[in-house]
Amino acid sequence: MVEAGAWWTVLAAPAILFGLAGLAVVGDAALDARGAGRPLTPGTAVRPLLAVSRALLAQPRRLPAPDRLLWRAGVITVPVAAVLSTLVIPFGGHVVADLSVGVVWFNAMEALTWAGLWLAGWGPNAAFSLIGGYRFLAQGLAYELPLMFALISAATGARSLRVTDIAAAQHGLWYAVWMPFALLVHLAAVLAFSFLGPFAYPAGRDIAGGVLGETSGADRLLLQAGRWLWLAAGAAMAVPLFLGGGAGPGLPAWAWSLVKTLLVLGLLVWVSRRLPVIRADRYVELAWVVLLPPAVLQVLVPALVDLNL
Repeated sequence: MVEAGAWWTVLAAPAILFGLAGLAVVGDAALDARGAGRPLTPGTAVRPLLAVSRALLAQPRRLPAPDRLLWRAGVITVPVAAVLSTLVIPFGGHVVADLSVGVVWFNAMEALTWAGLWLAGWGPNAAFSLIGGYRFLAQGLAYELPLMFALISAATGARSLRVTDIAAAQHGLWYAVWMPFALLVHLAAVLAFSFLGPFAYPAGRDIAGGVLGETSGADRLLLQAGRWLWLAAGAAMAVPLFLGGGAGPGLPAWAWSLVKTLLVLGLLVWVSRRLPVIRADRYVELAWVVLLPPAVLQVLVPALVDLNL
């Protein structure tokens, strides 16, 4: 029985998300140290915390004619949308808002990030940040259609847009087993809307950091936090959609949800360090020509199964 709206879940869901994002940052720092040949020490985990304190103490960058209202709105939108997306993600039998359109809510919050990143690129009134914002729009147009079909595949299998219903429908067989391509597309989209790893093109070094280039201090910290919060939220959403939610032997449902989320999050962090950055125009071609047709066919699998039941 889902305890929707329990008061403590309102605080627990964001706390879990921030904890997962923090673990992802520490894991990324450990992989960075290992790749650079540095030994893994306790300081490896502390280094991201020191970066947070430095960002908070940094002086804001002064620009000739920024639109501060739009800039600040965009910066705040990214982490806030990530936190709001977790309202419909169940951990075991607990969820903040068990909405009948939970899948749509998650997708809407992710789409809200488009506006946030574009405003964060437009607001500074600087060339490189604006280019980074438009790069994210191009990247979003590429991954959004395959992602929507991946979400529809899980919803079709459960005959519901409610996330808890989708998780409950997998007690016999996880959707990852007979919808593997939908899971793959979802994980790729998580990296894309987090603009991390191979999809870090909007914040590319060739444009001096793009959407992150003109931000400093707390604003930069919020945008960076938004990236990792979205990575954690996307990993958490993969569990009820494709990995059976809290189903599993021996442990409480919430523990299984957490374990599965950590495994997915670890995989995403590892992949983000393994693959090169993909240009937006190349990814558009890959998404629309290679990913989209199988994603559409993937939707037919649960649709045909439902028709035969």
